[in-house]
Amino acid sequence: MSQEVFWRRKTLQQMTPSEWESLCDGCALCCLHKVEDEDTHEVFYTTVLCHLLDRDTCSCTEYERRCQLVPSCVKLKPEDVEAFHWLPPTCSYRLVHEGKDLPEWHPLLTGDRSTVIKAHASVLSYYEVLDNEIHEEELINFVID
Repeated sequence: MSQEVFWRRKTLQQMTPSEWESLCDGCALCCLHKVEDEDTHEVFYTTVLCHLLDRDTCSCTEYERRCQLVPSCVKLKPEDVEAFHWLPPTCSYRLVHEGKDLPEWHPLLTGDRSTVIKAHASVLSYYEVLDNEIHEEELINFVID
């Protein structure tokens, strides 16, 4: 009898750093700029994409230095799980935290990092402009309905 996969038997806080990183499906939806309602604190996604994202591979070109190069970049950590409500409903970190299964296109299930793109579940299906092409005050014009 085979052992159950790590994301079903461990909490996010119990995962090793490599397990944590592998849980990311590579959708890069977190790389879309967001705006927050000052009154309600509700977070809205825009169609504005971080300029560090490689639009062919859907991966950060400066992953290790991303938070230094883009101060607004959020580095997800297990101890911040309670604040994950702003992550998209398909985000693996959010799904595991909520006790749900990974989507069938997840690379941990398919063995292929490109399945998220092929399933049209990545940022590549949503973005319109790069953040270095607009001014920050224009973000509100790009909110996704």
